[in-house]
Amino acid sequence: MRRDNDIPEERNSFPSTIFYAARQALRRHASGGNILILATIVAMLLANIPAASGWYADFWQQEIRLQIGGFNIFSHSGHPMSLLAFINDALMAIFFFTIGLEIKREILVGELSSLRRALLPIIAAVGGMIIPVGMFLILSRGTDYASGAAIPMATDIAFTLGLLGMFGNRVPVSLKIFLTTLAVVDDIGGIIVIAVCYSSHIQWVFIAVAIALLAILLFGSMMRIQSKIFYLGIGGVIWFLFLNSGIHPTIAGVLVAFCIPSKPVFCAKKYVRDIRSAISHFHIEDDDALSKRSILTPRQLDWLKQIESASDKVISPLQDLEDSLHPVVNYFIVPLFAFANAGISFHGISPTAAFEGLSLTIILSLVLGKFLGIWLFSWGTVKLGITPAPKGADWKMMAGIAALGGIGFTVSLFIANLSFDSATSTGLYLLNLSKLGIVAGSLIAGIIGILILRATLPRNR
Repeated sequence: MRRDNDIPEERNSFPSTIFYAARQALRRHASGGNILILATIVAMLLANIPAASGWYADFWQQEIRLQIGGFNIFSHSGHPMSLLAFINDALMAIFFFTIGLEIKREILVGELSSLRRALLPIIAAVGGMIIPVGMFLILSRGTDYASGAAIPMATDIAFTLGLLGMFGNRVPVSLKIFLTTLAVVDDIGGIIVIAVCYSSHIQWVFIAVAIALLAILLFGSMMRIQSKIFYLGIGGVIWFLFLNSGIHPTIAGVLVAFCIPSKPVFCAKKYVRDIRSAISHFHIEDDDALSKRSILTPRQLDWLKQIESASDKVISPLQDLEDSLHPVVNYFIVPLFAFANAGISFHGISPTAAFEGLSLTIILSLVLGKFLGIWLFSWGTVKLGITPAPKGADWKMMAGIAALGGIGFTVSLFIANLSFDSATSTGLYLLNLSKLGIVAGSLIAGIIGILILRATLPRNR
């Protein structure tokens, strides 16, 4: 994985046409993968050390309360949420909120804004979902784990970009953009599946109120309300309504993200004019006095506040929230999710479990299904002349990227938790088998992708 002192070298691999915010997002996803791996390893160790396994399992079952009188905000159908449920249903809603922000930005100004430019990774992502799910359904026909068919459909952007970062400037930028866009489209597919397949006992009153609040957010966006507190405050209420409505609450995060305004209050020209006006009050002859660490005068404070206010208004709430939340999500929420969910207890699981049944089905679907889906759909799209291949890349490099697409991890674990009920002994056993398959499949896919890219990428770029 990439080390911190490798960052400057990787930064040089991005041409000036890649915007600063995009570079930041790519680096955060990549370095977040290192923490994700560490959290996974620690979780698996704790789950299987006799002295710690009991504490590890019991810790996540503690109740979470944020109570006002008799009303507990963190309650589901009148029952307090466990710490594990809080992570999976509340913190992961923030994760999906950032995904929603990312999707909206990509649609407006990113790779998804141009259909022809986005067509290749979109089609590749569709193939990377259809083939693994189809393979899973075929291999699981007639079994008690067929409900987990959506598990191998996701690509983990943090892990994949982290591994890709190992190769520094040897990787064509077009491949990094292709992989990132593919992962975003995968996320859209995962969101749709969660909304459609993992909703039950719908409470229409809660849904109706949530829709009304979403309409208020859209109206606020149309009226150029820029207050992030307005959107996040109402968004929190929408999350609670979804939590108790029967629709998975992470969907609320995505829907609220689509309501966040993408246009700033000021255009760049007005911003530059305002800060020039404010800065003009600071004269060169005053530099010596300003060099001293002293309290600002009321007028100086007012001028600097003007600059601060203008800076806030030239960045749209969408971009500001996405940039602010990425570190929280990549360095805290996703690793915490992995730490809470990747603890596979091997007690009662035979040594051959990874090579049979549910685990083997997931491994084959991630490693083989993802590879075939991404590579074949990409190859067919280019050969049919629908869209060109990524610039500077050949089909051997694309094979390496397709192999990395089999790293499902975060969203795969998330869907596994929705697929199997850990409250029953059978469900818990299937959940542990699915986790084993996800971790093993992601590891194998990562190793294969690294070996292919190491052999096919140019030595110097």
